[in-house]
Amino acid sequence: MAISPVINKAAIIGVGLLGASFSLALKEMNLCRTISGFGRSEKNLNRAKERGIIDDYSLEAADACKDADFVLLSTPVGAFSSLVNTIRGDLKKGAVITDVGSVKGRLVYDLESSLPKGVSYIGAHPIAGSDKSGIDDARPNLFNGARCIITPTENSDQDALNKVESIWTVIGAKVELMNPYKHDEIYAVVSHLPHIIAYALVNTVGDIDYKYIDYSGQGFKDSTRIALSSPEMWRDISIFNRDNLMKLLGSLKENLQEIERLLQTGDASGLENIFLRAQELRKRLK
Repeated sequence: MAISPVINKAAIIGVGLLGASFSLALKEMNLCRTISGFGRSEKNLNRAKERGIIDDYSLEAADACKDADFVLLSTPVGAFSSLVNTIRGDLKKGAVITDVGSVKGRLVYDLESSLPKGVSYIGAHPIAGSDKSGIDDARPNLFNGARCIITPTENSDQDALNKVESIWTVIGAKVELMNPYKHDEIYAVVSHLPHIIAYALVNTVGDIDYKYIDYSGQGFKDSTRIALSSPEMWRDISIFNRDNLMKLLGSLKENLQEIERLLQTGDASGLENIFLRAQELRKRLK
């Protein structure tokens, strides 16, 4: 059921799949009176306006954020710091900044400390989306039932935190609070590393013979679907979370070396045990 607007004006900085879906969710739940968008492509912004995703737009981030009570950063995370520096002088007192980025850690503290007094930043990461990145796949129910990790710090304003929690909850997400660094440890394992592996696996086929890709079955398609994700976005995520990823790549190498050893020795039983252990853990996912 829709509720009365709690936001007079929201600004969506980066009107792609997540930003557009968030905007549609705000509209469907009557949480916001007006929504302004910012992006690099006026063609995309105009299409978003025509579809009713946003009410107006600007090609200048600062202009989109003027008088905004709520700002959502939904660009690749590598642009967050420069965007905040660009808009900070135009943010009204009491404004709340949040995001949908897949990396938190040090970035949360950097963004928090770069804002003017009276403006709050609360990090958020909805576990939703797909390998698609455009507004054509945007929908207001994208976050229904999805986990949303919110990463406050010891410096977070409680009212701002409550507001961010409330909005994500109302649009259907299952909110969980987590330390920013713990977030990056977890998602390096279950999200960031799998993307790197998917890119590497597809490139391995290309290194052998790119024509072999045409013979792929559903298993290969399922395993590598995320390699269709935005290279720009995953470039930034990988760099920002590289310390965790470097440790994980070491562990991955050890697992691959063990499989290599078992193959070399023809140890079928040992190989089956490794596969069985993975199968049992995978069953935890529903």
